[in-house]
Amino acid sequence: MSNLAQIRDLTSLIAMVQGRYVHTIDDGDCHEWPDFFTDDCFYKIISADNYARNMEAGLMWMDSKAMLRDRILSLLEANVYERHSYRHILGQPFITSVEGDELESETSFMVARITREGPTDLFVTGRYVDRYRVNGDDAKIVTRIVVLDSNQIDTLLGFPL
Repeated sequence: MSNLAQIRDLTSLIAMVQGRYVHTIDDGDCHEWPDFFTDDCFYKIISADNYARNMEAGLMWMDSKAMLRDRILSLLEANVYERHSYRHILGQPFITSVEGDELESETSFMVARITREGPTDLFVTGRYVDRYRVNGDDAKIVTRIVVLDSNQIDTLLGFPL
């Protein structure tokens, strides 16, 4: 397979996986969100300024699938917050490198927050900086760094992006 054909096929695969990912957050069962990750995954939400400065601190920092599961359980069963949902709009994945069964990609996103008693607002914009492990017709997230365009973050950042 040529490099161009391989990149086309991988881009299509990552777009499909990301479509399922945002559907799970927006319309599906958030209990399934950790299933998009490898067991030894890493997930961080960070501002673009801190990312550009290579600063480690993030707004969310989880370094295993077990931590992702704990986050979802606490959000759905223990925490009290204003009832809301998200609607993601994704750009096309851009594959930046392929090494064996892993690839790196970047994908722009916009997320609207829909409150049940109020308006729909633009919540955040940014990009996913990802490393995926490909296994046949599926790919799991090894690393997801959610780079937010703004330093101004709403206090309702609870659910995954």
